[in-house]
Amino acid sequence: MKFDRVLFVAAALFGAAGVALSAAASHGGSTNVATAANFLLFHAPVLIALSLVAAHSRILHVGAAILLLAVLLFSGDLLARDYLGQRLFPFAAPIGGTGMILGWLMLAVGGLFAPRNN
Repeated sequence: MKFDRVLFVAAALFGAAGVALSAAASHGGSTNVATAANFLLFHAPVLIALSLVAAHSRILHVGAAILLLAVLLFSGDLLARDYLGQRLFPFAAPIGGTGMILGWLMLAVGGLFAPRNN
């Protein structure tokens, strides 16, 4: 399966999970659940857009992959704390947060150096 398709499907699942977690948070969930939902919902449209435009840019692909994994790590750690009562592993959320920053910076670089469509 091509990475663009994986990215699109993952983004759609981020959106679905974000909506479900938003509902859970509004019915007595913790701030961790609400934060995880927000990050999933913030990044879902970005990943869908990248799945459609990043086909010819390795830098954008790398940025999208970093962003995808970082959001999973960050949100996953927050949800594990709430629902499992423990972290995924030490520093999982800060590593995920740092990864999101790195992913966004990689997308900025990709935007500067991506091939132009004329």
